[in-house]
Amino acid sequence: MNEGDPGAIPQVDVGALFAGDALARAELRRGVEAVGFLTLVNTPIPAARVAGVIAAYRAFFLLPDAEKAAVDMARTGSNRGWGAPLSERVDPGANPDYKEVYDMGFAVPGSDRAVHAPNLWPACPEGFRATLEAYYAEARALSLRLLGAIAGVLGEDPHWFDDKFDQPMALLRGNFYPERPDWAGARDFGIAAHTDYGCLTLLASDGVPGLEVQMRDGTWQAVVAAPGGFVVNFGEMLESWSGGRVRATLHRVVGSASERLSVPLFFNPSPDVNVAPIDSGRVVRAEDHLQKRFNETYLHLQRAAPAG
Repeated sequence: MNEGDPGAIPQVDVGALFAGDALARAELRRGVEAVGFLTLVNTPIPAARVAGVIAAYRAFFLLPDAEKAAVDMARTGSNRGWGAPLSERVDPGANPDYKEVYDMGFAVPGSDRAVHAPNLWPACPEGFRATLEAYYAEARALSLRLLGAIAGVLGEDPHWFDDKFDQPMALLRGNFYPERPDWAGARDFGIAAHTDYGCLTLLASDGVPGLEVQMRDGTWQAVVAAPGGFVVNFGEMLESWSGGRVRATLHRVVGSASERLSVPLFFNPSPDVNVAPIDSGRVVRAEDHLQKRFNETYLHLQRAAPAG
């Protein structure tokens, strides 16, 4: 752990955390309140499982664009399937992000909510759906336990979140960042500076550096977890929900001469959960916040939005 350096991004041993270790709890609290980022080691998810998920996404992204286009989310009113390069813009002051993505989420049969839309599964690579669905379940379970631990270190009921994720708006994404293009300029990013929109993000990667976090002094610090470890950060929804006790921090990927693949789980509550600051007397539905931010980011949703 990095407890000797208060400016470092905390590293938390999850096995020790779940066993009640005081040092692990202190580092979790520092990551939550002071930094907005932390890394995890010794988690319940085997490194081999993460490696298999990354390999599955890599095989998908290596397909010809014509095959990926069969599950292009641009034809939908949701964020399910393949997102081509330049299909998202997280920062209105930057150009569309040059990465490509593949998204899946929690599907509720018969629901008319975009956040619970059916998933779009490609015909290949073989085993793609089964690999992602197995990991998706494990990553959601770990994320919910982490939220309980966060509530605990903030002095709240560790079970407070338990009933708020029955039908989560949890999005699993594969990000493929190619080598930074020759044409890229000062307004071009793999993903521009942004804070995440939702609650908690659990990020696995192939170990290639690229993710940068803006520290409180305004500098950008690289953060990476070895394959099998995770980076965790917190979004706008949890910052508001906690009354500002949990910090949502700007981060970005500029890109480099090396391609990179990352797999974030954006873990968000059920649509009707009130995510206004606790005891504020206000009501902010989780779905309303999240869908507004999706509509601002996905270019195909902007084109589909009614004028007015």
